Amino acid sequence: MALVHDHSSLIILILNQTDLTPASFILNGIPGLEDMHIWISFPFCSMYVVAVVGNCGLLYLIRYEDSLHRSMYYFLAMLSLTDLVICSSTIPKALCIFWFNLKEIGFDECLVQMFFIHIFTGMESGLLMLMALDRYVAICYPLHYSAILTNDVIGKVGLATFLRGVLLITPFTFLTKRLPYCKGNVIPHTYCDHMSVAKLSCGNVKVNAIYGLVVALIIGGLDILCITVSYTMILRAVVSLSSEDARQKAFSTCTAHICAIVFSYSPAFFFFFSHRFGGHTIPPSCHIIVANIYLLLPPTMNPVVYAVKTKQIRDCVMRILSGSKETKSHNIK
Repeated sequence: MALVHDHSSLIILILNQTDLTPASFILNGIPGLEDMHIWISFPFCSMYVVAVVGNCGLLYLIRYEDSLHRSMYYFLAMLSLTDLVICSSTIPKALCIFWFNLKEIGFDECLVQMFFIHIFTGMESGLLMLMALDRYVAICYPLHYSAILTNDVIGKVGLATFLRGVLLITPFTFLTKRLPYCKGNVIPHTYCDHMSVAKLSCGNVKVNAIYGLVVALIIGGLDILCITVSYTMILRAVVSLSSEDARQKAFSTCTAHICAIVFSYSPAFFFFFSHRFGGHTIPPSCHIIVANIYLLLPPTMNPVVYAVKTKQIRDCVMRILSGSKETKSHNIK
C-alpha cells in the first residue's frame, strides 16, 4: 500500500510540475511608488519621444546626406537603430502600466521582450566598442582610414556584433523557459528582465545567475577593454602632435563618442553592482528606476549629443532648416 501511495504521489508531482508554466505574468511597475506612476510616466514619455524623434532624425540625415556616408556615421546609424529597438521594447509597455494599469504580459511575449532587450543592449555595447576602434584608426592611421574601414568591413563587423548577441543571449530564453514557476506570476518591474523572471521560479536558478554573469563579463568586459585600449592609443597619438590646433581637432572628434560611453555605461555599472552588492540596502523602487534609465538614457541622449558635438551633423541640420525656411518664404511670395 505504501508503494502504491508513493507511486501516486510521484505521478501527482510530475503532473503538477507540467502545470507550473504560467500563461502570463503581471508586471507590477515600480514597487512602492504605485501612487506616483502617473507622475513618473511624464519624464518617461518625454524621454521616449525625444529618443524616437532624435534617432529617426539621425537615420534620415545619414541616409540622405552624402557628406555623412562614412564609417563613423554608418556605425552611428547602427547605434540609432539599436537604441530605437531598446526603448521601443520597454517604454510603450511601461506607459501602458502607468496610464491604463495594463499589467498583464503573456509568458512567450515576456520571453520575446527579454530576448530583444538583452540582445540589443549587448549590441549597443559592441557598437560603442566599434566606434572607439573607428576613432583609433581615424586618428592614428588617417591616411589608411578609407582603405581599412570599407563598407564591406563595416557591414561584416556590424553583423558579427549582432550575431554575438544572438549566440550569447539565446540560451537565456531556454534557461528561463525550462524553469518551474511556483512563486506566483507577479514581476516587480516594468519589463521582463532575465533574473526578475527567474526569481519567480521554485527551481534551481544558479545556472541562470552564473550564465548571466558570464555573458555580462564576456560582452561588457571585452568591449570596455577594447575601448580602454583604443583611447589609450588615441591619447598617446594626440599628445605626440606638435600643433595645439591639431590636438584640439583630433580630441574634438572623440567628444561625442566619449559622452555616449558615459551615458551608456554609468547607469549600467550602477545597475550591475547595486544588484549584486546593494540588494538589501537600496530600495527596490530605486533598482527599477535605474534599470529603466539604463535602457532609456542612451537612446535619449545619444542623438542630442551627436547633433550638438558633431560639426557635420550640425551643419546638415542647419542646412535643412534654412532650406525649409527658404522654401516656405518662396512659396509665400
